[in-house]
Amino acid sequence: MSKKYSIFHIEGGLGKHVAATAIAKSIKKTHPTRELLVICAYPEVFLNLSFVDRVYAIGNTPYFYQDYIEGKDSLMFKHEPYFTTDHINKKLPLIENWSKLYDLKYKKEKPELIFNSVQKDVGIQAWKRDKPVAVLQTNGGPLSDQQLPYSWTRDMPYSVALDIADQLNKAGFHVIQVCRTGSQHLPNVEVVDKSMTNMELFSMLLVSQKRVFIDSCLQHAAAALGLQSTVLWIGTSPKVFGYESHLNVVADTPDGICLPDSYLFDYQFTGTPYECPYLDTIKFDQQKIFELINKQK
Repeated sequence: MSKKYSIFHIEGGLGKHVAATAIAKSIKKTHPTRELLVICAYPEVFLNLSFVDRVYAIGNTPYFYQDYIEGKDSLMFKHEPYFTTDHINKKLPLIENWSKLYDLKYKKEKPELIFNSVQKDVGIQAWKRDKPVAVLQTNGGPLSDQQLPYSWTRDMPYSVALDIADQLNKAGFHVIQVCRTGSQHLPNVEVVDKSMTNMELFSMLLVSQKRVFIDSCLQHAAAALGLQSTVLWIGTSPKVFGYESHLNVVADTPDGICLPDSYLFDYQFTGTPYECPYLDTIKFDQQKIFELINKQK
């Protein structure tokens, strides 16, 4: 009997790839007799997942058409969920909307990350500290090669991050700040802003007792690992990109928002400075943030 294939192609950032593991799982459940092939920008996210049969990096697919498409029984899953009506109107969470786009049998699939034994052991040894570890991601996006060191739409305001780090230090935690190269460093914390493998970065979560994130890859990874986190939101929505398992805090919305250059979305992820509607500092209910950090399970 000739083989049948489901081909799942993903583009975008690391956090989106982690969320996409839930879609890969749903594709396999909906089409269980087909081999699932994943083509993506971050292959290591999918390598250890039992429901994925083979992973290819985008641009490294020799003979792919002949092997899996020409004359074969293959289903293609390559549509972009960001440009659907439900996503643009913020009607559905990303994973649910993505499932709907592909006509999958959505059963509240969650993202999943699996470390192999070496990744787990090396990661735990690399990130273990003398005190309990609190991971604080203040800046998101690529660790390098991004034009702006600070993106107001997603990154944590420095004053807010400083206050959180101070409170965690006073509570006896070893604070690890995750940020991009060139981002503003906090005092009295361990700063991680260098390039590393994605699984090395994610393995930091395996030793963490407290987690405070922005809308970036670590909040997706924590959800995939079942680690409740406190997540701060500014220009993106927890309803769309967040998880019910997390403790979400949304910044106060300014009055009189003007969006002259917006087309399909309100703000760009990169945080174009002139689009920022905040004339004063970006404000959060910081008492609520600390309450939710203490509430983390």
